[in-house]
Amino acid sequence: MEAAAELALRLRAAANDRLARYEPLALVAAPLLALLVARTLHAAASAVADRGLVAIAIAAVKLLPGVSGYIAAEKKKVVDKMQSGGTSTKNNRRAELPTIGLGEQVIKDLETLKAKDVEWQGKCSGTVYIAGSESEGHFELINKAYSMFSHTNPLHQDVFKSVAHMEAEVVAMTAALLGSKEKSSGGQICGNMTSGGTESILLAVKTSRDYMRSKKGITKPEMIIAESAHSAYDKAAEYFNIKVRRVPVNKEFLADVKGFKRCINGNTIMMVGSAPGFPHGLIDPIEELGELASRYDICLHVDLCLGGFVLPFARKLGYPIPPFDFSVKGVTSISSDVHKYGLAPKGTSVVLYRNHEIRKHQFVAVTEWTGGLYVSPTIAGSRPGGLIAGAWAAMMLLGQYKSYHGSFKENTKRD
Repeated sequence: MEAAAELALRLRAAANDRLARYEPLALVAAPLLALLVARTLHAAASAVADRGLVAIAIAAVKLLPGVSGYIAAEKKKVVDKMQSGGTSTKNNRRAELPTIGLGEQVIKDLETLKAKDVEWQGKCSGTVYIAGSESEGHFELINKAYSMFSHTNPLHQDVFKSVAHMEAEVVAMTAALLGSKEKSSGGQICGNMTSGGTESILLAVKTSRDYMRSKKGITKPEMIIAESAHSAYDKAAEYFNIKVRRVPVNKEFLADVKGFKRCINGNTIMMVGSAPGFPHGLIDPIEELGELASRYDICLHVDLCLGGFVLPFARKLGYPIPPFDFSVKGVTSISSDVHKYGLAPKGTSVVLYRNHEIRKHQFVAVTEWTGGLYVSPTIAGSRPGGLIAGAWAAMMLLGQYKSYHGSFKENTKRD
C-alpha cells in the first residue's frame, strides 16, 4: 500500500515538473481544443455515414456564393415560367368574404373553377383511381354516402355511433385482406382510418418510436429504409426527431437485407419494407426483413399503401406473390390506402398494428385539461365522418367477389 502511495507521489511530482514549463491558460485550453476537434470529427464522420461523401460535397458546393446565387436565379426562372404559363391562379384569388352571400351563384362559380381542371380520366397516373363519370355509377354512390354523413365526426363517438361502426368495419375488412385471419397473425390485428398514406405512415413511425422507447428505453431512435421508400418516411423523421439510415437497393432494385442488417444498432427502432415500392413497383423481401426484425426485436412496417387492395386478390388468383402481410412473423404494422385501389373517396387510408400493446402508443390522451377528457387516436382531432362513410360504401358496393360493377378480384385480373 505504501509502495503504491509513493509511486503516485512520484508520478504527480514528475507530471508537475513536466507541465511547469507551460502557461496555465495553455493547460486549460489544450484539452478543450482537443475535445472540440474530437466532437467535430465525430460529427463529420456521422454526417458521412448518414448522407455519403457525394451528398455532402454537393451540399458544400451549393453554399459557395456564386453557386448559391446561380441556383436561386434558376429557381426564380422556373417560378416565373409557371406563373406566366397560367398555372398560377394567385392573381385571381378572392382575398375577402363577399359582402353579400352569393346564393345559387356559388354552384356556378364552382363549375367555372372545376372547368379549369385537367381532363384526368385515364390520363393522370397515381392521381385518380376510379374510372368513369364523376356523376354516375361508383362516384354517385360514394358521393351520396359522403353527403349523408358530411356533418359527422368520429371524435364524438357517443353522438355519431354510425361512423364509429363503419370505421371499425373498414379497419376489420382491410385487416382480413392482410392476414388477420391467419393463425400466425396472433388474432389481435387492430388499427384506425386516416386521411391518407402519409398520415398512416406518420402514425406507424410515431407509434413504433414510442413503443420501442417504452420497451427498450431508446431515446435516440433510428429507422432503416431503402432508398426506394416513400418520402413520407423522411417527413416522419423530421416530425418525430428520428435518424434515418437509408440503404441503397440491390441489383434487383429491392431492399438490401444485408445492408439493412449492417445498419442495425442499439438505437434502431424499426425497418420499412414496401409492397410494392412506388419508384419500381417491386415487392421488397418482407419475409427476410421479418426474420431480421424478429431476431433483433425491432419493429417492421410494411408500406402497402399502393398494393393493399391489389396483392391480396392477385394472390387469390394464383399469381406468385411473395409474403407481404401479417402472416409474416416480425411485421408489426401496415399502411394501406383505401382511396387507391379500394376505390374509396380521396382522404381514406388504414393503419394497422399486430396487437393492442403496440397500437396504444398511437393514442394521445390528455386528462388534466380543464375542458374535460381529450383522447385522440390519430393526428387529426376532428375527422370527416363522410369520408369514412364513402370508404365503407365503396368496399360494401364492390365486395370481394360480386357486385353490379364487377369486383376487386375481377378488376385485378383484367389489369
